[in-house]
Amino acid sequence: QVHLVESGGGLVQAGGSLILSCAATGTILSQNVMAWYRQTPGNERELVASSGRARSYYAQSVEGRFTIFRDYAKKMLYLQMNSLLPEDSAVYYCNYNGLTWGQGTQVTVSL
Repeated sequence: QVHLVESGGGLVQAGGSLILSCAATGTILSQNVMAWYRQTPGNERELVASSGRARSYYAQSVEGRFTIFRDYAKKMLYLQMNSLLPEDSAVYYCNYNGLTWGQGTQVTVSL
């Protein structure tokens, strides 16, 4: 059984940076996709970035500012977030293989 725990969220000023981490336990297959989603109150969870063996995907709203990377040996997933905007404020969730979710970590970007 896979279990995901996110960390690294917090309060940051606009233009600042944060790095989110997701620690996975259980059987993690490297060919399966891991991803970051985010959700704001009243809205659906949206895909921010995903990491597969072949390539990474980024939502248009974060392309060029966020970088997703994965440490397969340590079963870790990261999201480097630069040039943060207030509209990046959300709860960020780690996802494995489209099925397993972490508990989320809050990111708040102030003006």
